Amino acid sequence: MNGRTILALVLMAGVMLIDGYDLNAMSLALKWLAPEMGLEPTAFAMVQSADLLGLGAGAFLIAPLGDRIGRKPLIVGGVLGIAVATAATAFSSEVHHFAFWRLLTGLALGTCLANVSALSSEVAPEGKRSTIMAVVSAGIAVGAMLAGFTAPEVVSWGGWRMLFFVPAAIALVLGLGLALVLKGGRPAGVEKRARVPLMELARAPLIFPMAVFTAAYMVNAIALYMLVRWMPIVLPEDVFGAELPSRLQGLMQGAGLPVSIALAFLIDRWKPGLTLALGYAVIALAFLAVWASPMQVPLWATLLMIGGGGIAGIHGALMALTPKLFPSSVLSTAIGTAVAVSRVGAIAAPIFGASLIEAGISPGGYFLVLVVPAALCGVLALMVPRVMQGGAGSGVRA
Repeated sequence: MNGRTILALVLMAGVMLIDGYDLNAMSLALKWLAPEMGLEPTAFAMVQSADLLGLGAGAFLIAPLGDRIGRKPLIVGGVLGIAVATAATAFSSEVHHFAFWRLLTGLALGTCLANVSALSSEVAPEGKRSTIMAVVSAGIAVGAMLAGFTAPEVVSWGGWRMLFFVPAAIALVLGLGLALVLKGGRPAGVEKRARVPLMELARAPLIFPMAVFTAAYMVNAIALYMLVRWMPIVLPEDVFGAELPSRLQGLMQGAGLPVSIALAFLIDRWKPGLTLALGYAVIALAFLAVWASPMQVPLWATLLMIGGGGIAGIHGALMALTPKLFPSSVLSTAIGTAVAVSRVGAIAAPIFGASLIEAGISPGGYFLVLVVPAALCGVLALMVPRVMQGGAGSGVRA
């Protein structure tokens, strides 16, 4: 790889960082925003889902254009869109205003995510694609970690609005940088493919890999967003203090960083199906242990780093599996479609989490619920050997 390619990968990792930061900004802001507006945090349940709805729409309706016209215009336009919509969120004063701007933010994020993932795979050397893709995607965990861990300090600079001004400013710089660094052009081999890449994913041999990958990504998203949207609210302040829950949320996302890279390394060099299944087994056991253990800060914090960090990390590792399942000419469409479908679960997760909290579920019971999606994902992971028979993954050990 030359210097320009490395710089492009760094900037694309920055886009993923903004993704992680921005998607956590709203949930973190609620601790300060809701009292200021005289509302309960659960009144923002629909706002919590608005950016996820937009992300799904952007991933499904706009991101696939990258397979037709090239990745660059989608990435640059999406990042600049993130900057505008995120900055506008800070000026909102009504719940429906927040929902509108978070919807547009998600639309831009969804446009970027699939094309950044696809392009990072395409420019990586053969045999290292999953690892490099995971390193770039790890920016999501870094951004989420920075958001949660630094939220109290950022808010002290200028109130909750700074949680939106900071990512907006970074996104603006990234958008300008990517406009200068990225090369144009369409993916290799696209001329030989169907004019509608989505149709290729709807028939053999890609329909089965698409179904399994999409299902796993959606169920994992349910667990992830139940965690990141409500964990600062679920952990009781009288035990964990006022600031520790937000910091734990950030550290949990940061714990996903080494998990994602390690799993992607094993996916490149070992057995992807078994790698993912073992990862989900550890996650399920960690959440089960939280429920079964007394509420002690050091113990719960450690278990949440294992379970929550595993969920966050495996989310990136799942994306790193895509180059082994789909050809480059439909990669943006495959990723975008999976992200869009997964939004069904991601949108429902904050609403479902809010209903559990309002019903009076205990903190331990809330984390026990997360054992179910982790176990289901483990079962889907065991199907990866069949998924990788034929098609793009025919030469890779499953």
